Amino acid sequence: MIRHIFHILILCRERNTLTDFFADKPTVKGVFKMVKISPSILACDFSRMGEEIKRIERFSDYLHVDVMDGIFVPNISFGMPVISSIRKTTDMFFDVHLMIDRPERYIDDFVKCGADLITIHYESTKDPAAVLKKIRACGKKAGLSIKPKTDVSVVLPFLPLCDLVLVMTVEPGFGGQKFMHDMMPKVKALRDAVEKDGLDVEIEVDGGINKETVKEAAKAGADVFVAGSSVFAVEDAEKAISEIRDAAKSF
Repeated sequence: MIRHIFHILILCRERNTLTDFFADKPTVKGVFKMVKISPSILACDFSRMGEEIKRIERFSDYLHVDVMDGIFVPNISFGMPVISSIRKTTDMFFDVHLMIDRPERYIDDFVKCGADLITIHYESTKDPAAVLKKIRACGKKAGLSIKPKTDVSVVLPFLPLCDLVLVMTVEPGFGGQKFMHDMMPKVKALRDAVEKDGLDVEIEVDGGINKETVKEAAKAGADVFVAGSSVFAVEDAEKAISEIRDAAKSF
């Protein structure tokens, strides 16, 4: 018993407060809202990437890594060499979002460089099911994303193959865009489908997330929140993450 209490206190110190620790635990009814924050390094200072990651790793659940090829989206970010490098600096859970054409060509490479979750776009491949199965066969979690103009119904047949579904709340390719409120019906539809079928699938939103917009996304049913500028563009990242997490739990 004493050992168990000591373990809880250690976890509370890592999470900062008892409230934070127990906030994600089951209620008496067995139902709880798990909130995960995934800061996007697309918004960090690239010249200090290692330091930027250290600044947020103790307070975050995932690290969101946006990979862009300049073809699927009109921007180029970074790829396997950068991910391999930062993998050496942290043991964070790497939430790797592939905004690339024909991602099936590179799944093995992203597995080797340290991805924990690999999310592909429905629009980027002719056979999403095959790619999702390959990711899982490699021992990694698999995610499926859709662009704002893509109907959410296309995702539903693939839910049993997914560990996460990502709803883009901005047009993919660039950070710092405004949150698209009209994407929330997609989030709600996914949440309803996941709960109806009893699936263990996280619903992530990416784009324009801050302590205000996160409330709407959480209310719609999202439980993983990608935050870029709202975390990395401020001096106190710990406070920013805490405010986003608390806001997501407040609805």
